[in-house]
Amino acid sequence: MPMMDRNIFLEIAEGKLPADIVYQDEQCVAFRDINPQAPTHILVIPRKVIRTHADVKAEDEALLGHLHLTAAKIAKEEGLESYRLVINCNEGAGQTVPHLHLHILGGRGLDWPPG
Repeated sequence: MPMMDRNIFLEIAEGKLPADIVYQDEQCVAFRDINPQAPTHILVIPRKVIRTHADVKAEDEALLGHLHLTAAKIAKEEGLESYRLVINCNEGAGQTVPHLHLHILGGRGLDWPPG
């Protein structure tokens, strides 16, 4: 794997770094954010490295659907009646790790518009 694709989330997905993992399967891993922005803040990441949302390809369609279904399942298991899913794309939007990830945020009221 090219060095530019190595990142902290990949290290977590490979079990090389510890995380509070709430779910994992052959396609993705979900774990609690170490800097939570809500009482429930879980990240859902694909095992496949996709640097940003802008880098998804047609071949990733099923994987993206799986990430969303997994997020819904986790939200239900966490007892969230309402929650927000966020995908930041690139640094200007707040993406700090170059690995596509969904934020599940819940457990408190979430204002609109965000940010």
